[in-house]
Amino acid sequence: MKRSLARTALSHRICTGISRRRLGALIAELASPWMAREESRLGERRGHERLRAEGGGPSHQLVFTDRVIATLVILRFQLPHAALAVFYGVDRSTVTRAVHEIRPLLAARGFAVPGEAGLRLHTLADVFAYATAKGVELRLDGTEVRVRHPKAGRPGRRAFVSGKMRQNTKKTTVITDGQGRTLWTGAIRPGRMHDQTAVKTEGIEALFEQYAQVKAKVDAGYRGLAKRFPDHVQAPPSTDQ
Repeated sequence: MKRSLARTALSHRICTGISRRRLGALIAELASPWMAREESRLGERRGHERLRAEGGGPSHQLVFTDRVIATLVILRFQLPHAALAVFYGVDRSTVTRAVHEIRPLLAARGFAVPGEAGLRLHTLADVFAYATAKGVELRLDGTEVRVRHPKAGRPGRRAFVSGKMRQNTKKTTVITDGQGRTLWTGAIRPGRMHDQTAVKTEGIEALFEQYAQVKAKVDAGYRGLAKRFPDHVQAPPSTDQ
């Protein structure tokens, strides 16, 4: 498949989750910080100032637009990088590098708040401050994504084995409002780490102490948090009772 055809197909809203108009605006917004990072990376690798004019040398196998589109599709559907590589006719490692470049740029934008034009939440503290100011009841959960089996002999290899899924996974903490609209996602951790342990290491427990007015509903993995803050955090009852 030609890359122009792949770009046309994958840029559809079904694939990226956003309209082409918003996709164009997103690409334009991310272009400048990406170019700045790329120039910094190249300058560090060269160890001196640029000798050629800008644009000289070999061109990227994936242009910036395709890097953004591929990253959005992978984040939306959790497709293997090798699958996108087939669409674009490149090596899997090319797609992997693209995702590693674009994901930090997307994360730095923060999360848009539904109904609050121009407001973005960048940190957990921002989420709790917003919930306090607007009286929003939060929903807290952890989601798991399967990852490749770490190589034998790698330190901490067992840390990725999820006790729940019996697979090698990474967990991500997700916070939404009462309508299920995402306000924040992040704090990626190995699959073996329990949700309750993550609450402490990610600072969530401390934020409930700091923002005493915030209320939240959580799943069974966060019962410890509900016991610590019974007036603010609600978890489903234990089946052992």
